[in-house]
Amino acid sequence: MHAAHKTGPGEGLRPALAVVLGVTLLRVVVLAVNDIDLYVDEAQYWLWGQRLDFGYYSKPPLIGWVIRAVTELAGSDAVFWVRLPAPLCHGLTAVILGRAAGELAGPRAAFWAAVSYVTLPMTAVGGLLITTDTILAPFYAGALLCYLRLLRGASQRDALLAGLLLGFGFLAKYAAIYLLGTAALAAIFVPAARPGWRAAALMLVGFVLVAAPNVVWNLTHDLTTVAHTMDNIEWVRSDESAGPILHWDELGSFFLSQFGVFGPVMMGALLIAAVRGRTPVLRSLVWLSLPVVALICVQALLARAYENWAVTAYYPGLLAAVLFLLDRRRWLVASFAVNGALCLTVAVLSLFPAAVRPGGEPLLRRYIGADEMTQQILSVAVETGAGAIVADHRGILADLFYTGRDSTIPVFAPVPQGRAANYYEKHFPLPVGAYDRVLYIDRPGNLVCDGMPTPDPVAEFDTSAGAYIRTRLQAWIVAPECQDELGLNPRF
Repeated sequence: MHAAHKTGPGEGLRPALAVVLGVTLLRVVVLAVNDIDLYVDEAQYWLWGQRLDFGYYSKPPLIGWVIRAVTELAGSDAVFWVRLPAPLCHGLTAVILGRAAGELAGPRAAFWAAVSYVTLPMTAVGGLLITTDTILAPFYAGALLCYLRLLRGASQRDALLAGLLLGFGFLAKYAAIYLLGTAALAAIFVPAARPGWRAAALMLVGFVLVAAPNVVWNLTHDLTTVAHTMDNIEWVRSDESAGPILHWDELGSFFLSQFGVFGPVMMGALLIAAVRGRTPVLRSLVWLSLPVVALICVQALLARAYENWAVTAYYPGLLAAVLFLLDRRRWLVASFAVNGALCLTVAVLSLFPAAVRPGGEPLLRRYIGADEMTQQILSVAVETGAGAIVADHRGILADLFYTGRDSTIPVFAPVPQGRAANYYEKHFPLPVGAYDRVLYIDRPGNLVCDGMPTPDPVAEFDTSAGAYIRTRLQAWIVAPECQDELGLNPRF
């Protein structure tokens, strides 16, 4: 790979900083004034932050640590503070990628990489929600920056730093490990992308040092997170003896969705660069990027894949697309304009979550109504003198722990039948018989007490809007002799 560009990359970053800071400030303001509840995953991440550990049921621990640090510094657990790291992480990632592009191709590349990243569709959404992808972003970008420096003969310190940053990325989301695999592929197919054995070893040492606590945690907790990951992949645990079923519709849906995740211009440029890119830099960046997309396409073909599962491809992919389009300025401007308009649209829509879309449902129904449901449940619990609350729904449990964090009524999941299906079943199973009166929340007909009359419901909740629209929910007071029957019927 060729040497660093002679013009200082900071020259392009300075004007880009104004755009990055402006977009980041807009997102912070939107977070401060919008009225959307924490989604089930976000509320669960907050709870992890209250129970600090080196690993959790479904994800590595860094997101819980970050939320805990921010809320402790703020002295508040309000939704704003839980989500505040999101726009800050993406703003920092934009600056890091701008720096990387500037070192590769000069000030213009630095400018376009920074402003392009901060306005990507995936960043427009990720900047308003707290997710593991968001926490991963600056660490993956930082590791990539240091790794690209290695390919230009940088110091051994950059090798170790690349590994350390990637290790922290691994603690945010296991997808960080993709960089090790794509770097190996790049080294095989692009001679200029070979950092040397000593540098590669130092990078690996740095990675292992940071990632080791979570690996040890998994080994001492029955590989809990790994098992959940295998459940998500689905086909790995398939019992089908006739071989996998190919889901061409899932593959097509996932691939097309990537034009929405990365933006149509950037995705198109990345794919064209894969065919027409001739320089060692472009070829290296393509190999660091597209194998991830290809891998997730295979996953989609064999089972399913969510739109965000390939986002790590788009950190090197953004650099490849920007460098390819650098002499095609009109396309960079078009991409910035389209993605910028989308960013504004997403921000405005988040201010009106209850706006009704065609079909009669609220526009952002997953993000409203959870708080109201929790308040209803807590009121019924107080009115009925319940000693504890049990719900067989991860979303209800997540918000009961978050919104009901100041309540004195304990919250539990049903006792799991076999392996725990979620974090709440694993760590908060109902101690059967410990409470004379348990308030149980479920759909009508899902409570059956074997060998004894099923109690009548004591309440039916208002689910006319928001997360539980068109779902009937009732509450029962359950005596100890029926409590081991809770959760045996299908979940909703």
